Amino acid sequence: MHLAYPAVLAALLFCTGLYGVLARRNAILVLMSVELMLNAVNLNLVAFDVWLRDALHSGQALTLFTIAISAAEIGIGLAIVLAVYRNRGSSDVDRLRDTAETDAAEALPDDASGTGTEDQATAAAGKAKKAEATA
Repeated sequence: MHLAYPAVLAALLFCTGLYGVLARRNAILVLMSVELMLNAVNLNLVAFDVWLRDALHSGQALTLFTIAISAAEIGIGLAIVLAVYRNRGSSDVDRLRDTAETDAAEALPDDASGTGTEDQATAAAGKAKKAEATA
């Protein structure tokens, strides 16, 4: 068997997974795309192990480690997605970005020069805006 067949298939799988990661908005589909990319890497590891006729079969052993790590990654990833879905009501990746951003008004230190009323008004407006975004 030629090495080109599994290598081309792995490249197509990896590109499909990369497109899924970059284009999808649903977090579960993004996790599935990451798994597709990992499976493409596993296919390459096994194909090169067979092609090189390694006596220790290190490519296949590394594939087993990759499968174990990807199973743990999916378990943790799904737990995070379920927790976010319970709190936010959506698993949309674009809406998850809003939770990571902090308001600039909250990050400002207190002003010791006596102009605290402007800072307090800005902080109150920032908190109201953040509460509106999370609702």
